[in-house]
Amino acid sequence: MYKTIFLKRGKEASVRRYHPWIFSGAIARMDSDVAEGEVVRVMDAEGNFLAVGHYQIGSIAVRILSFDDIEIDKAFFSSRIHNAIQLRLRLNLLREDNTIFRLVHGEGDGLPALVIDVYDKIAVIQAHSVGMHMWRKVIAESLHEQMGNQLECIYYKSDQTLPFKAELEFESGYLYGESKSNVAMENGLKFTIDWLKGQKTGFFVDQRDNRRLLEQFSQGKKVLNMFCYTGGFSVYAMRGGATLVHSVDSSSRAIEITDANIALNFKDTSAHQSFSCDAFRFMADMTEDYDIIVLDPPAFAKHRDALHNALKGYARLNAAAISKIKKGGIIFTFSCSQAVSPEQFRTAVFTAAARANRFVRILCQLHQPADHPVNIYHPEGEYLKGLVLYVE
Repeated sequence: MYKTIFLKRGKEASVRRYHPWIFSGAIARMDSDVAEGEVVRVMDAEGNFLAVGHYQIGSIAVRILSFDDIEIDKAFFSSRIHNAIQLRLRLNLLREDNTIFRLVHGEGDGLPALVIDVYDKIAVIQAHSVGMHMWRKVIAESLHEQMGNQLECIYYKSDQTLPFKAELEFESGYLYGESKSNVAMENGLKFTIDWLKGQKTGFFVDQRDNRRLLEQFSQGKKVLNMFCYTGGFSVYAMRGGATLVHSVDSSSRAIEITDANIALNFKDTSAHQSFSCDAFRFMADMTEDYDIIVLDPPAFAKHRDALHNALKGYARLNAAAISKIKKGGIIFTFSCSQAVSPEQFRTAVFTAAARANRFVRILCQLHQPADHPVNIYHPEGEYLKGLVLYVE
């Protein structure tokens, strides 16, 4: 049976509240030969069973798979993946005009540290723990068995997400099939997906609903999309009837894909122009009178040690946009940093508005979409925060 970890007295409280993480400081002792990525049984100080999960070296020492004393095997993964598929079907995300969605969202789907994104007939698996990495082939088999002909291939991409301390030797690659097709559809719009070399799994699936909202605001407007990556917000703004759309990203490769995505969807691309440039420099020098500015930067804080500097960065970025946007303009501003709480992000934007000395109102508070569910016992899963601001 599985090896055992015992918690310090009193440290079982969060586990009994179904929080799926156990931190290293809560551990009293464990079997001497527990290997990283191994499934372990977690006990309280009196020897009462609490949970089973993956052990990992680091601050988060155990990621809980089940609060029941069960065997973790292929049947376990098949059941969790089945439940995830059924939820996406209920959300009506598998449609002719929508072939992009997140199928598994870590703790939100009871599979901590596992992400699976679907792009038409391609599924991309990403592991954020050694434990999930070790089960990658079983996960792919379960996924293929349940989705069948809906998938041409399953690609494993975890070279940037696995803990570097694990010193694992592996290469990203296909676990099933192979495909050269790289175009999928979101709400009737076509996007090029670079799952081989692109950020995350190749596309920012989590902004789907927020892109749709921008589309509704864009009729007759001049739109600036900062940190555009592959141009998701830009494409929606174009369909929404924007008279001008500018896309900015420091990566020339991202700009190439943005231009390709605009061309995929529109015969007349004259309203769009892209710039490979540093975001702060672009805003400092800009002279265009934009009606809408989108600020969707990469995570400024990937861990709590960087939180202070991250909040300063969000305040600086938003202050620049609030200062520059025209009277009556609208700003879509986001943080995808899990370490930044909604309250901290809102305070950073408050600081930015005060610095800019302009009257700012919040029109909408934005979040990740329903295929990125948040486990109610794991508030850390609510990583995407957004505000729609009206600037006078």
